[in-house]
Amino acid sequence: MTVQLMTPPNMFGPVPYHHVSISTGTRHVHVAGQIARDADGNRVAEGDLAGQLAQSLRNTARGLAGAGATFADVVRLRFFVTNWTPDKYADFLDGINQVAAELALPNPLPPLSAIGVDYLFEPDVLVEVEAYAVVD
Repeated sequence: MTVQLMTPPNMFGPVPYHHVSISTGTRHVHVAGQIARDADGNRVAEGDLAGQLAQSLRNTARGLAGAGATFADVVRLRFFVTNWTPDKYADFLDGINQVAAELALPNPLPPLSAIGVDYLFEPDVLVEVEAYAVVD
């Protein structure tokens, strides 16, 4: 197995992700920040955090697949969310849940960070997703 996800005893929980990933392999895959755009660059789910997160994860999956990887190979995810407040947490989780089965997202997810920012790429972009995977 290239990637082992774990949460050691006595770490903060419950959270919908593992705190630690251990990986071995020679090929590292980095997927740049993905936003809610379709293959033609058209905006998807304007004003909808859950919908934008779902599309961003779909785009991340396409980037991983292009490098011969899947979410099973991901050792770290990073989410940037504009104007983050705790009341957005339910929409954030909803966006993940919308595509969990479709994209075979691990449950719990690999280690992740959700980082609040003021602004991303363009004014309509509410979330951006980065992934780091190890294969081989």
